[in-house]
Amino acid sequence: MQVVDNLVALRTRVKNWRQHNEIVAFVPTMGNLHDGHLSLVQKAHELADRIVVSIFVNPLQFNDKNDLTAYPRTLTDDIKLLSELDCDLVFTPSDEVMYPEGMDKQTSIHVPGMEDKLCGLGRPGHFDGVATVVTKLFNMVQPDIAVFGEKDYQQLMLIKKLVQDLNLAVDIVGAPTRRDETGLALSSRNNLLTEKQRVQAPLLHEQILLLKTSIENGIDDLDVAISDAQDHLKQAGFEPEYLDVRRESDLALAQLGQDTALRILVAARLGNVRLIDNIACNLA
Repeated sequence: MQVVDNLVALRTRVKNWRQHNEIVAFVPTMGNLHDGHLSLVQKAHELADRIVVSIFVNPLQFNDKNDLTAYPRTLTDDIKLLSELDCDLVFTPSDEVMYPEGMDKQTSIHVPGMEDKLCGLGRPGHFDGVATVVTKLFNMVQPDIAVFGEKDYQQLMLIKKLVQDLNLAVDIVGAPTRRDETGLALSSRNNLLTEKQRVQAPLLHEQILLLKTSIENGIDDLDVAISDAQDHLKQAGFEPEYLDVRRESDLALAQLGQDTALRILVAARLGNVRLIDNIACNLA
């Protein structure tokens, strides 16, 4: 496995693979890797001959400088984990490599329809930062395939729209959310939970599972069902940011009786830790 931090070395290696007609898959990350990230690499192995993983903590997508400063950097451990998974190349660019003119002068990519809903409402500028860095990474790596986790479902939809709108030559693959034995979605933020919060946290997944069952069994009033689920979360110690049912294909508001492929999405704080989750809900 090769670790590179500059564009010339990255493109030289990928060009060599291209000359041998090898399929290249790409997994972008911000490091601090856990089994959820590693499952994306495993998925990439199923689809391609060569695997590139990037590790870059992207300042553009943090609207809180304290969050950026506090984000764990575990590069040595991350590289060891990736080597054990037979990753071919790890790209570890600096801020200067990614934004040589500085972030204030960086061209920004805006994907319409994402900033005004769900995670976009509480994190202004976040998705522009994601869209910008992913577009740059796609141009740098030039992969055939890129793998993203369904845990960040809104991000996955944003990337798919980005690729479609800009006619980028990369196939976007969504990989299922990895969970621990309690059902809690794997996340780097889980390490910040106290012992007591760790016991409470799986209730987030349990509530959206109950809502899914209610919807699939037929309910008269979706708004009431959502409100009840939020109340249960509050009683369990959560501070819900949103809990919503959306059309799976584009995250438009779901219309029961018309839409059949739905996605239930939730974000809530448990103490100072922000947790997100989502599940599919099929009425077909």
